[in-house]
Amino acid sequence: MAKRSRVETELTVNQILDEAFKQILTIGFEAMSYTTLSAATGVSRTGISHHFPRKTEFLVRLDERIGQFFIEGVDFSSLESLQQSWVALMQHPERKAVLKLFFSLCGNVDDSVKTLKSLNLVRETAERHLAMAGSQCVEQLIGHSALALLQEGQSAS
Repeated sequence: MAKRSRVETELTVNQILDEAFKQILTIGFEAMSYTTLSAATGVSRTGISHHFPRKTEFLVRLDERIGQFFIEGVDFSSLESLQQSWVALMQHPERKAVLKLFFSLCGNVDDSVKTLKSLNLVRETAERHLAMAGSQCVEQLIGHSALALLQEGQSAS
């Protein structure tokens, strides 16, 4: 078998990451697997695990993209806009999936996942636009979101 070029390898890795990002937002991180990624990309499970030996490596590599995707749904022009846009994004399944992902990682013992910066990026962006009040507002919204998701989960069961 001919050795793959660096460009081909990079294209394959990006294809896998793009699909992992899509699946994290649509079916969730827990449901995403090497099998689902392989079926969607045409890359063998062995090929995927060669580039991403641990599933959490997808989160580490996609951390910034996940944070940016979430931030795109938030209006930081005022505290009221921040709150209203946050409430609206809770109705958006893919952005809500990001919050579910954040909360599912709470207490994770994997050191590589503990360092995810996505949620801090949201708080820092709010602070940059709205000073400390923005940061505090995000912290409150995170708490409200956690409670809403818990209630939602209880209603579903």
